[in-house]
Amino acid sequence: MTVEERVAEVRGRIEAAAARAGRDLATITLVAATKTVEAARVQEVVDAGVPDLGENRAQELLTKTAVTAAPPLTVRWHFLGQLQRNKVRELAPWVACWQSVDRPELGAEIARRAPGARVLVEVNLGEEPQKGGCLPVQVPGLVDDLRAAGLDVAGLMAVPPHADDPRRWFAALRDQAAALALSELSMGMTDDFEVAVEEGATIVRVGRALFGPRPSPPWPG
Repeated sequence: MTVEERVAEVRGRIEAAAARAGRDLATITLVAATKTVEAARVQEVVDAGVPDLGENRAQELLTKTAVTAAPPLTVRWHFLGQLQRNKVRELAPWVACWQSVDRPELGAEIARRAPGARVLVEVNLGEEPQKGGCLPVQVPGLVDDLRAAGLDVAGLMAVPPHADDPRRWFAALRDQAAALALSELSMGMTDDFEVAVEEGATIVRVGRALFGPRPSPPWPG
C-alpha cells in the first residue's frame, strides 16, 4: 500500500469507530508517530494530509523539522517520549504539544522555555515501573502545579498495559480527565486506536498502520 492509501485506511477506521460511538469525527486528531521513520517518509504522510506529527526522541525530531517548511500544510509537532529537562530548550521552537509531562520539574522547564505551552499529563495507568508517567493518584496535584507555572494543561495521555484489554484502561483515563474538566485524551496506537476512539480518545498516535513495520533505529536509546 502507498502512504496515501494507508492514511485513507486509518482515517476510515477512525471514522467508523467514531460512528459506532456516536462521536463527531471532527473532535479526533490523528497524530502520525514518526519514531525511527526517515524524514522522506514523514514528508509523504504530511503530503497525504496529516499535519500532526509525534516523535519520541529529541534528536530525531530535530532532524525531521525540515518537513515543517512544506506548503501548504502547517505541521504541528507533538513530543511523545520521555524527556530530559536539558532537551527542552532545543525542542521549544518546534513542539506544539508536549504530551509526556510527568513531573513538576519538567513542567517548570517547559514553562521557562515556552511560556503558556500546551501540555498533556502522562499517566502510568497500570503503575508499571518500566514506564514513564505519573501515577493516577498524582495527576490532580501535577495538573495544579503545571497550571500554576502558566502552562495550558489540555488533557491526559497514556499507554495502557500491553498484555491487558485496553478498553478498561482507556475508560479509566477518560473518567479521570472528566473529573478534572480536561478535554483532551491522547490514547490509542496502531493496535488499539479504534477501541480508544470508542472510549473517548481525542488524539490517537498511529505509527505502523501509517508507515509499515518500523526499521531499526539509527539513533541510540
